Amino acid sequence: MDQIINKIKELSHEYFEEVKTIRTYLHQHPELSFEEFETSRFVQKQLESYGISYQSGFVKTGIVGKIEGKNPNKKVIALRADMDALPIKENDSHPICSNKDGVMHACGHDMHMASLLGTSKILNKLKGEWEGTVLLIFQPGEELLPGGAKMMMEEGALTPEPDLIMAQHVLPDMESGHIGFREGMYMASGDEIYLTVKGKGGHGAMPHKCDDTVLIASHIVVALQQIVSRHADIRIPTVLTFGKMIAEGATNIIPREVKIAGTFRTMNEDWRAKAKQLITDIAQNTAKGMGAECDVDIKHGYPFLVNDINYTRSAKSAAISYLDNEKIEDMDIRMTTEDFGFYSQKYPSCFYRFGVKKEGSGGLHTSNFQAEDTSLETSMGTMAYLAINFLNQ
Repeated sequence: MDQIINKIKELSHEYFEEVKTIRTYLHQHPELSFEEFETSRFVQKQLESYGISYQSGFVKTGIVGKIEGKNPNKKVIALRADMDALPIKENDSHPICSNKDGVMHACGHDMHMASLLGTSKILNKLKGEWEGTVLLIFQPGEELLPGGAKMMMEEGALTPEPDLIMAQHVLPDMESGHIGFREGMYMASGDEIYLTVKGKGGHGAMPHKCDDTVLIASHIVVALQQIVSRHADIRIPTVLTFGKMIAEGATNIIPREVKIAGTFRTMNEDWRAKAKQLITDIAQNTAKGMGAECDVDIKHGYPFLVNDINYTRSAKSAAISYLDNEKIEDMDIRMTTEDFGFYSQKYPSCFYRFGVKKEGSGGLHTSNFQAEDTSLETSMGTMAYLAINFLNQ
């Protein structure tokens, strides 16, 4: 495989400036989840320029490109990039900045798209040297429930069905040029919790004449911490966090309603279902015991993301061959969520990280997030090699 590695590295270097320009354009023109219309048109034009066939219109903006090598029915691999940006106002001191106020590629999806376009160009150039079929998934709505991955599958976008689906994601605290893998469980499921405590409001100086909804809401938040500390199996990673509480009273007014919002995350579907019932029971019974009531709305989110052990191990070994051992890292589990989890529940999957560390960058989903462009040469070449390595095995 040394010959194919050299060819991929040469093409990655040759295409780097073009892919960097693509990334710059995408970063400057971000679009929110399920609104990626201009982004979709731009990607389609790039695929056309490469001579790659595609279908568009999945979930309105989604695209599936197809490249066929020798013996196209032998194997199918799908490579996925997400397209949506976030409702975040970017720090305008960045050298490359969003031109849409309040919208920003703060999760690196611009890097994912640019890299996959570079990968597609490499694979198309070398299609006489590999067997099987490659699907190129440009997916909308990763950042917003119910998740573009779920909707793409429901619309039959992954046709023919892949033997393996692969994706990569930026990691701002990993050195540029490095790649990280984890076999098995990698990222958590994620559900959104919305609680509304309702009671009789009143004067703060006469709490005995009303239901103290603020106090009751506080008791509920504290009581729910037992979900993790006393109900969760210690072997199952579990997080329950409340980040929003709205009590629109005043210093001397107890409001009729208090709204609470949070997230529940874990890595076991049976426990996930049980925990959501416990959250409902504890919230409602705590409120009832204190003379009020609590409406519970739990929005079922993304499932946990699990990497196929054998395919991920093989991909890591191939990445070592492509980049050398010192640039390959082992990843720990993460309690963040990814709608790629939907794919991983149905198809053998490999979801890995590529480093984009840049001086002065903030974390993902922050206004100060930045990514090192030079990482694109590594990311597009590595993905092309991992795909070819799988198809030719």
